[in-house]
Amino acid sequence: MENSLELFQKGGSVMYALLLCSIAVAVIGIERFRFYRQAGRNAAAFIAQLPLLGEGDVNKAMETSGAENTAPGTVAEAGFRAQLNGQDVQLALDTAYTEVAMELRAHLNYLSTIVTLAPLLGLLGTISGMIESFSIFSVRAGEPLAITGGIGEALIATATGLCVAIFALLVHTYFAQRLDEMLAALDKTSTAVISALHRKGGTSHAS
Repeated sequence: MENSLELFQKGGSVMYALLLCSIAVAVIGIERFRFYRQAGRNAAAFIAQLPLLGEGDVNKAMETSGAENTAPGTVAEAGFRAQLNGQDVQLALDTAYTEVAMELRAHLNYLSTIVTLAPLLGLLGTISGMIESFSIFSVRAGEPLAITGGIGEALIATATGLCVAIFALLVHTYFAQRLDEMLAALDKTSTAVISALHRKGGTSHAS
């Protein structure tokens, strides 16, 4: 049985690029997992109490929202701050929503790029290996093992590229689902803040 290092070496130089891709997927996955866990911490409970916060002391509501240090808390804080400053609350909420959404989407494009790039890199490695195998076969005619063994080694790159792509696809799909959930929470946050402030006595609008 060949060990992993021997298989890696037989895959050719493209294996180093695939290794970098797999490391990038792992690093992005860990970073995004930690970010989403913090951004969505107790989101449902916080959104549920927003009507009470908004109907009470707006300054206290702003401080409580900021202390959450979460995505919904950031959006709610922006809305309450705008109310205190006499600014357009809806505009403040929309602006905060956009900024938080950008942070939530950060690095996800790299994952989708790797999903496409990894199989192409694997195919490139396989083609390069097959070209080399046919060159060997033309020199060493009558030795079929020279070409079949070379092609077998070349296919290692394709298999590795597919594995990296599958890994990246699974990670990207997971965070795409988390992104949808977080954006839905932000929508609920904006609605809850506007509704609470309207019941309290109306929101402020920039002139």
